[in-house]
Amino acid sequence: MDHIWTPEPNGEHPLVAVVAVIAMVAAVLLIAWARIEVHGTADLEAALAEAPAPATTPQEREVDEAVTAARFATGLSP
Repeated sequence: MDHIWTPEPNGEHPLVAVVAVIAMVAAVLLIAWARIEVHGTADLEAALAEAPAPATTPQEREVDEAVTAARFATGLSP
């Protein structure tokens, strides 16, 4: 007789893994909410408003494309 919830070969129950993922997502959301409640969004808006303009010259675009390609080639995302 097979059971739906059988332990994985590493000994972890699938339900524990699902609960752990839900707990991590909840923790991230609570931390973000607390940060906004404590500090507000003025500093975030100011940082976004002062962000440098995107590269406009062809040489800068080529450098950005090369950096992005190198990051993906090494397994790192931009």
